[in-house]
Amino acid sequence: MPAESSRRPTLTIAVIGTGPRGISVLERLAVRLAEGELADHTVRIHVIDATEPGAGRVWRTDQDEWFTMNTVVGQVTMYSGVPDGGPARPGAGPSLGQWIARRAATHGEPALDADDYASRRRYGQYLRSVYRTILDHLPTNVEVTETRGSVTSVVAASRGSYALELDCPPYLIDADKVLLATGHPRNAPDPHEAELLDFAERHPGITYLCGDSAADMPLSVRDIAPGSTVGIRGMGLSFYDVMLSLTVGRGGTFEQAGDGRLRYVPSGLEPRIVTGSRSGLPIPARGRNQKEPDHTFRPRFLTKEAVAAARKRRYSATGSDRLRFNEDVLPLLLKDLDHVYRSAHRASGATQPLPPLDLHALARPFKDARFDSPAAFRDRLVEVMREDLAQAALGNVAGPLKAALDVLRDIRNVVREAVDFGGLHPDSHAEEFQRDFVPVNALLSAGPPIERVEQLLALVESGVVEVAGPATRFTADEATGRFRIGSPQVAGSDRAAETLIDARIPTPNLHRDVSPLARSLRAEGLVSEFIHEEPVSGRTRATGGLNVTMAPFHVVSADGTVRYGLYALGIPTEHTRWFTQVGSGKPGLNTLFRQDADAIALDMLRAARDAARTEPATLVAGRAA
Repeated sequence: MPAESSRRPTLTIAVIGTGPRGISVLERLAVRLAEGELADHTVRIHVIDATEPGAGRVWRTDQDEWFTMNTVVGQVTMYSGVPDGGPARPGAGPSLGQWIARRAATHGEPALDADDYASRRRYGQYLRSVYRTILDHLPTNVEVTETRGSVTSVVAASRGSYALELDCPPYLIDADKVLLATGHPRNAPDPHEAELLDFAERHPGITYLCGDSAADMPLSVRDIAPGSTVGIRGMGLSFYDVMLSLTVGRGGTFEQAGDGRLRYVPSGLEPRIVTGSRSGLPIPARGRNQKEPDHTFRPRFLTKEAVAAARKRRYSATGSDRLRFNEDVLPLLLKDLDHVYRSAHRASGATQPLPPLDLHALARPFKDARFDSPAAFRDRLVEVMREDLAQAALGNVAGPLKAALDVLRDIRNVVREAVDFGGLHPDSHAEEFQRDFVPVNALLSAGPPIERVEQLLALVESGVVEVAGPATRFTADEATGRFRIGSPQVAGSDRAAETLIDARIPTPNLHRDVSPLARSLRAEGLVSEFIHEEPVSGRTRATGGLNVTMAPFHVVSADGTVRYGLYALGIPTEHTRWFTQVGSGKPGLNTLFRQDADAIALDMLRAARDAARTEPATLVAGRAA
């Protein structure tokens, strides 16, 4: 480095985790640096990822093609601006759909329409291309060091910097600013999981797999014998990944039958799959997309202004601006859903009466039902799934049901205004929001493509997959030395299994995360758990979420001080913020995903000349400010 450069002030940034959240911050850093910010500095950026720098673990590029996204490619971008006629670069680049179209034209790769769904592997390739574009357009005063490895500890050092220890070269990094964008955790087993693991260890030939990304699970023929019985707990998005790994991943295929429906052609290597969940309903399909990539939903009832007005009313009545979800938020949300539901119905010209929109009935169609045999339940399940597929085929604009349910996705940012950073009364957050609303919302709004539900239906009809029923129980049977799966609402549904797989993605929890980094952060007191505190009584509720301030999301340490050089974004902050697993922006829109990334990038650069500060966190109505 020239002598003049060596005399420049230096800013060193460490980005831990390079899935979508880490890449989003790198992209906004690159935009601001290219605009001349800190041109008189040397900026050193360490990019650290244990799996694949530029893609991360969930989106790594060596996974199988059947692991699929659940957002159409035309609505996904990692660039903070749309193409402008110049070369792709930070601030102006193609959406995932546009990138795939270009690759199809220039490299002969498979093409997808804007309303199609890409594999997670394909998205990982796109992320890698964005990452390379970022590196290619950095100013000359910016240096990037890429490390494939894990950060094992972070320690507060002098002058507000942080010493990072890694499990590979360079082993030690001294950074002024550190971003924690570590994504989905690996948690210590809870008591029930520990019992199942202990049971499996004591019985030869028995296997229990804790929840994780299906791409990281041992699901091959060597791990799970053909013809054996596999129980799968949970029927959300990850269930479909496990299901396909055990069928298509073993050579099975789907083909069109004469009636236009799918038929499964087995390879003979499949296990028998028995699955279930609380609802007994596999997560329904997303409606066929009919929205433009830059579609924006404008609520009529649950607006930011309505949330602010509700806070004022609460403060006047109680002295606290904490909301109650079922009284202040949910009625407005339901009005927006009902408005879209009825508007789509009118626009369709349909004359038949429109049944009421009942979210709980849709999410729990078998709630009080009793079935005298597994065959009776299967027949009813098939009816429900076929009706859902018919509704999904109508689309998310023209189809009244799926148009209304898509509002649950489109209105998330306003819901966040109400619930993030302790915005709800603690018991309302725990019971009305987290216990009652969130599972229903996830089931009805976050579904897979239509094709996946069609495939599951074919597997159910072929007998490869059996859904046990609602309120499914997953237990260890000491008498038989096998796991037992069954529904108390379906007579004769009990089945024995040699393998039990938890197909639910682990919930982020600061204290259960077993990674060396998480353990170090806790031991050093650099992080704390976000706690809901009851305004009047002072009673508290633990959340498991990593405590951060509002944007730019500084970490709050165990002694209540704000760590101005340490930031956290995305999944580790779940429970402090809501629905942090969002993994992209939308083309042409200033989404919250983009705003979050830019807030951190701006703060890192703006504070580069400032002395490190450590000040007590300011709390506003229980929310770190």
